[in-house]
Amino acid sequence: MHGIRNRPAQATQRKTMVSRWFSFFAGSLFVGLFACFGIAQASSAAEIAYRWNNVAIGGGGFVTGLVFHPAEKGLAYARTDVGGAYRWDAVDKRWMALTDWIGVEDVNLTGIESLAIDPSDPERVYLAAGTYTNPKAGNGAILRSQDRGRTFERADLPFKLGGNELSRGNGERLAVDPHDGRVLFLGSRGHGLWRSEDHGARWKQVESFPAIATSPAASAQGWNRTQQIGIVFVTFEAASGKPGAPTPTLYAGVSTQETSLYQSDDGGRSWHAVPGQPTGLRPNHMARGGDGTYYLSYADLPGPDKMSNGAVWKYVPATGTWTDITPVPQSTDTQGDGFGWGAVTVDPQNPQVLLASTFTRYGPHDDIFRSTDSGVTWQPLFPRSDFDHSVSRWTVDHTPHWIADIEINPFNSDEAMFVTGYGIWASRNLTAFDDGKSKVKWWFKNTNLEETVPLDLVSPPQGAHLLSAVGDIDGFRHDDLAVPPLQFVGPRLTNGESIAYAGQAPQIVVRSGTVRDRNNSEVRAAYSLDGGKSWELFASEPPQGEGAGHITIAADGKRVIWTPLKSGAWITADFGKRWQKVKGVPDTALIEADQVDEGIYYGFDGITGKLYVSGNGGVEFKEAQGAVGEFGDWFRPEVHPDPLHSGVVYLTASWRGLLRWSAGKLERLPGVENAYSLGLGKPKEGSDTPALYLFGQVGGKTGLYRSDDDGRHWARIDDAAHRYGKIYRVTGDPRLYGRVYFATGGRGIVYGDPR
Repeated sequence: MHGIRNRPAQATQRKTMVSRWFSFFAGSLFVGLFACFGIAQASSAAEIAYRWNNVAIGGGGFVTGLVFHPAEKGLAYARTDVGGAYRWDAVDKRWMALTDWIGVEDVNLTGIESLAIDPSDPERVYLAAGTYTNPKAGNGAILRSQDRGRTFERADLPFKLGGNELSRGNGERLAVDPHDGRVLFLGSRGHGLWRSEDHGARWKQVESFPAIATSPAASAQGWNRTQQIGIVFVTFEAASGKPGAPTPTLYAGVSTQETSLYQSDDGGRSWHAVPGQPTGLRPNHMARGGDGTYYLSYADLPGPDKMSNGAVWKYVPATGTWTDITPVPQSTDTQGDGFGWGAVTVDPQNPQVLLASTFTRYGPHDDIFRSTDSGVTWQPLFPRSDFDHSVSRWTVDHTPHWIADIEINPFNSDEAMFVTGYGIWASRNLTAFDDGKSKVKWWFKNTNLEETVPLDLVSPPQGAHLLSAVGDIDGFRHDDLAVPPLQFVGPRLTNGESIAYAGQAPQIVVRSGTVRDRNNSEVRAAYSLDGGKSWELFASEPPQGEGAGHITIAADGKRVIWTPLKSGAWITADFGKRWQKVKGVPDTALIEADQVDEGIYYGFDGITGKLYVSGNGGVEFKEAQGAVGEFGDWFRPEVHPDPLHSGVVYLTASWRGLLRWSAGKLERLPGVENAYSLGLGKPKEGSDTPALYLFGQVGGKTGLYRSDDDGRHWARIDDAAHRYGKIYRVTGDPRLYGRVYFATGGRGIVYGDPR
């Protein structure tokens, strides 16, 4: 392997500057980090009003459930696994986010386990909120609204919910009594069935519910641990009751291959197994027809990761009969190990019309089947379907999958909506299919439902104002923030995880990520010479690398340092034709290039807290801090070189605050108690100091802040209605003063401008 030589022409001057920095540290006596940071605290932060909008991508995440209101035309809701809940605005024809007010302290509530409407009151909507059941996650909560989700009250639960765990496409676990809106039932994962009699304010466990709901039989193996699945749906039999009194008959389904469907005839006080039901598969959904017939979808596993077998069954309570109406059997010509059935639904206007969806049917592909005779015969829809990709152009490269829920509009039999792993499709003319020749027209009904998880953002000084690296769907060049773009043209990554541009040659961009199938040995990094319009793969990867890691590029665009996971940093001057191991910096350091001087790089280690600097083009680093960095525990670092001045870098160091290093001097900027993420943007007029955008804690309050005077004063720019859970990556715009972009954990990319 050929080495990379230092360029001597500029190296001498740079080496002199860097050695002065090192001499400063060698000749100074540091007694500890906080002795060095003896800076007075800033005063309480002011507030600046901002306008907030999503950068349009149009989909990209798993919408796990849909609910139409049966009594009001145009009223519908959607829930997601990590991005909160939405209400459809029939006037503006867009989804309205309902949970942007959730802050970082309650970020676990942004995953919605279940959603319920009150059939007798269109104003009321309920969310069972909680993303994870692992020990570090907080308990779940019921979020209760009396104004369609404009505002919420919160009722904490004594257990956890799993909106982003196995079975998240099952449901609904939460249900409101259609005759007495005070009464709600919630099926939990590991704590049985719960009942409320006061619109969800207080909850009590239904101790009579069968113990199988909390047994190992109602669990499944996840990728890293066994997860309890429990009760996946609760359904009221409206015909059994009358307005003003609790409905006596209801059903609850347990995710088990043993006896799974249970019935109560006394308002949930006692329960018994429904006779004659099938066993050997788990129920996913239960739908009621207008004639009192029920339909259930089943699979061997709860999904969405895997399903290998399944069925659809019809149940007639009046006669107690069960009939297997599975649209197509398991077939030996499928790719993989078979498939399951994700959802089943009934047309509210015609009880003989059904839809059912396959799940993980890799060969030929997932499909939706339609029956007009209560399941006696079925026809697949997609062979006679047209999909309109004009709303979100990037969806042209994606096939519907993870079809975990389907619902037919109760006021319009031509509209069915179904979810996928990347958004919602809706039909315009569903009943036309029944003539035997017409095609179903589908459109991507996802406007303003932004559920992506961006992993990195950059705003270059020329070209598109924003480039993104996004989980599951690679990344985008955002030429118009209001128009969903195509994905990057060229090699495609499954996850886009790191992206960088050359400070003095911003048309040169590099990115790294992961690919779903490593059997083809596809390189996990690419470069662009035209500002992200087109891309080429690197010639090769560094030796021994695992995962995407982090990538950065010199100010002149001629040298790239890539740090894949577990292999440390490697440098290349020819986009991967040759690699050389970087010296003098730990494998765990995050490395970024100076934005002005092509020979300078910085490395900041989140384990030791030490800063390293290279003045010879990234070939070798030297420690620049000594004892100053002995933090003793890990934090997630960020390194932000000043785009206007060489040798100046800002460092986020979690509870150790926001640090600024310049020519050998390290200081902690005042007033910042906790620094999670930082972005640099265009300076205020008359200043040559970049605007700083901080997601962190200032004056005891965590939020999004801006400073125009190098951190001496901070102003809060988010507000109570716009907190977006946890913010993971912040960047400013180098061309528009006041413009800030940030990545969320499930609400896509958000940008703000001063009002």
